[in-house]
Amino acid sequence: MKYLIVGLGNMGADYDHTRHNVGFEVVDALAKEFDVAFKNEQLGDIAEFKHKGRTFILLKPSTYMNRSGKAVRYWLQKAKVPPENLLVILDDLNLPFGKQRLRGKGNDGGHNGLKDIDLILGNSNYARLRIGIGNEFQKGRQVDYVLGEWSKEEAAQLPEVLKYAADTVKSFGTIGLEMTMNQFNKK
Repeated sequence: MKYLIVGLGNMGADYDHTRHNVGFEVVDALAKEFDVAFKNEQLGDIAEFKHKGRTFILLKPSTYMNRSGKAVRYWLQKAKVPPENLLVILDDLNLPFGKQRLRGKGNDGGHNGLKDIDLILGNSNYARLRIGIGNEFQKGRQVDYVLGEWSKEEAAQLPEVLKYAADTVKSFGTIGLEMTMNQFNKK
């Protein structure tokens, strides 16, 4: 069984350690845990590991956030991963920092990465793991907040958030969506 795990974010040093790139940080945490390195491939950086008899393909699209759909479709087809084994990891302003929500499908919630994936795939019937980044910004400062770096307090808590999300991803691939939602959406 193969799983495509897509961390959404933007390539480039300007975006490293920003709230918008938390998807990249989750797949980076998984790559580190399994001691695998990302390689620059077509439309993104790819790493792969095996866990409990499953193959996890990690993708960091190089297409920028709002064009993520092209990379997702390409790697689903190239790696021959069924759509039900796709998991997209993204930041969410509507969740408090550190809270996460796994769903089997849903709307884009105003997230440009999901909008593009929905458009390119022609549906929104794929799993998504939303990682809360909070919404502690003044009116009109949303872009600065999302593209801003983690606060000192957030950065201190981030390793725990990333580990919990990584554990959720491994569970998704081993015990399935429903049981993983029951177990990991509680926190």
